[in-house]
Amino acid sequence: MKKVIKFLIVFLFLNGSSLIGLADPPLPPSEHGATGNSDPKGAPIDGGLGILLALGAGYGSLKLYKNRKKAKEESAGL
Repeated sequence: MKKVIKFLIVFLFLNGSSLIGLADPPLPPSEHGATGNSDPKGAPIDGGLGILLALGAGYGSLKLYKNRKKAKEESAGL
């Protein structure tokens, strides 16, 4: 029973100590000389996302083409 309690204490301590690193630093000022902080401008993901989707569709269609070609060759050879 003592081993279980020790394990739980260590587990909870390590789990809780990882939350300390989740704090964010303060945001820099939005413009030179500005007094307040505003939301930072995010990077656009549209171009990269479109490229990834096109590459994924191309790769999927290539795999489908090869699998169908292989299945056709196997059925013709039998």
